[in-house]
Amino acid sequence: MGDIGWAISRINSGKRLRRRGWNGRNMYVELQRPDINSKMTLPYVYISIGNNELVPWLCSQVDLLASDWEFAE
Repeated sequence: MGDIGWAISRINSGKRLRRRGWNGRNMYVELQRPDINSKMTLPYVYISIGNNELVPWLCSQVDLLASDWEFAE
């Protein structure tokens, strides 16, 4: 487990992460790097909220200061 710096480093390496403190099952964040077919032009982080539903994600203050970031399965 780690803090937000640890999490950003791992996300940039292509890992899926979650916070132990999140209530939802199967939730994780991951980095998306746009390709030639993407409408987005810059990398962004998205969150899987379960059932293969993906939405763009913004870090909250609680997430930013948390130290319970871990790898998602």
